[in-house]
Amino acid sequence: MKGEMKINDRETIERILRECRTIAVVGLSSNPWRPSHGVASYMKRNGYRIIPVNPNEHEVLGERSYASLRDVPEKIELVDIFRRSEEAGKAVDEAIRIGAKAVWLQEGVIDYAAAERARAAGLLVVMDRCWLKEHAKWKGR
Repeated sequence: MKGEMKINDRETIERILRECRTIAVVGLSSNPWRPSHGVASYMKRNGYRIIPVNPNEHEVLGERSYASLRDVPEKIELVDIFRRSEEAGKAVDEAIRIGAKAVWLQEGVIDYAAAERARAAGLLVVMDRCWLKEHAKWKGR
């Protein structure tokens, strides 16, 4: 890795897509019309391990859902956040506490202070980008 990783730079995005295979999706809904469901379903079809994190769900996409990141019994590499911007910081702080490798704040989810806390803690960070769109571009190269 050359120099310091920046938020949303191409190298960071590609590294997350390549290296982070176990993904906790915070805010994942069982409703197939919700963006979180469509993106997570795509992730799963592309070979990623999906772990739903939503206290209002019991199971999503055939996977047990957990109330919080700290309840997940396995190592999480990427925390993908589908929450309102004002709620994103809580998920980012929890991702830092559990030792995740990266956080991804989905398109429309913007919290500069939380993104900077994650980056300062050594996590790879993407903000206000769609994981599915970025993966499709990366895969199509």
